[in-house]
Amino acid sequence: MPPTSRRRDATPADAAAGARGHAVPAGLVTAVVGFTSAFAVVLDGLRAVGATPAQAASGLLAVTVAMGGATLVLALRTRMPVTVAWSTPGAALLAGTGAAAGGWGQAVGGFLLCGLLLALVGLVRPLEALVRRIPVPVAQAMLAGVLLPLCLRPVTATVDAPALVGPVVLVWLVVLRLAPRWATPAAIALAVAVAVVAEQRSGLGGATLLPAPVWTAPELGLPALVSVALPLFVVTMASQNIPGLAVLRGFGYTPPLRPVMLVTGVGTALAAPFGGHAVNLAAISAALAAGPEAGADRGRRWVAAVTAGLGYLVLGVGSAAAAAVALQAPAGLVAAAAGLALVPTFASSLAGAFGAEEGRTPAAAALLVTVSGISVAGVSAAFWGLLAGVVVHVALARRRG
Repeated sequence: MPPTSRRRDATPADAAAGARGHAVPAGLVTAVVGFTSAFAVVLDGLRAVGATPAQAASGLLAVTVAMGGATLVLALRTRMPVTVAWSTPGAALLAGTGAAAGGWGQAVGGFLLCGLLLALVGLVRPLEALVRRIPVPVAQAMLAGVLLPLCLRPVTATVDAPALVGPVVLVWLVVLRLAPRWATPAAIALAVAVAVVAEQRSGLGGATLLPAPVWTAPELGLPALVSVALPLFVVTMASQNIPGLAVLRGFGYTPPLRPVMLVTGVGTALAAPFGGHAVNLAAISAALAAGPEAGADRGRRWVAAVTAGLGYLVLGVGSAAAAAVALQAPAGLVAAAAGLALVPTFASSLAGAFGAEEGRTPAAAALLVTVSGISVAGVSAAFWGLLAGVVVHVALARRRG
């Protein structure tokens, strides 16, 4: 007679181990996808507003460590899968803004002021209400206007260097069809691999591969406030924090707003002197840690966020190597991959801007002024685009009234 086996009833310890078994891999995926999908965009944005290669690498390190630390603090405090990310739309905004009036010091001052504004939202409730009164279609249209020139880079780069950029675009398209979340990491990984092969002729110095924080004294002035801080703050709130809250609520989590804004605001302010632009609630990658892939037990999914936070801290150590390769890549290669990373955000921005008929005219005004690239009194087109959209919105609202 064959031996029989006795089934052991699952214990709470078994359930917790099972939850961790799903949550830890989900957290690692969150960190890897979050970093690899957009680090090239961050570098591009920092370089555009005046950072040297060393300052841009320092900024990437600072913002990666900031989002890792903020994720750990919020996940452990709330026991919810709250994850923090750098502001990818904010980095794209910087890339479209160009060199900050007054130089890199003014840009860093803008990052610091943005962090203070984010923290104030957690302290001053009327400020949150004021941000929410900015018409969503106008904010989304401004973001779409910022992203459009960046999303055109893969097109122009493919024409200029088809043998170099064409395979990157092809890999992105194929992986987008098979495993969408890995499409951008795969494209950027191929771009970096091509860059490494190209750089082997000249070699990368070992010192450039080590983390090296670079302090920049923030310069506070009108250019920092109007050209950098305010647009960065609005884009971060409208395109990251508010959608991030919506994603978490969709999975049944309602994190307290005050600690979220305080932690991300303070994290941004601390990272700013080292070149970090902004951290905020994760929106796109938030579902990776908060969704079913992090385990069936919703009460244990915070472990995925803790794992993601630790993963970001580890990736921060390797960020210098990523920056060294990306910044020395053949012209247009990594920028094209970064443009591919922004295509989904560009598409969702257009949908948010022109989805409702009554908001289309203000959104069109914001989009056109932003795309124009005008700069008046040292203030970038993003600010004027936002202002134009709000003015048109108010004018049409009064006419309807």
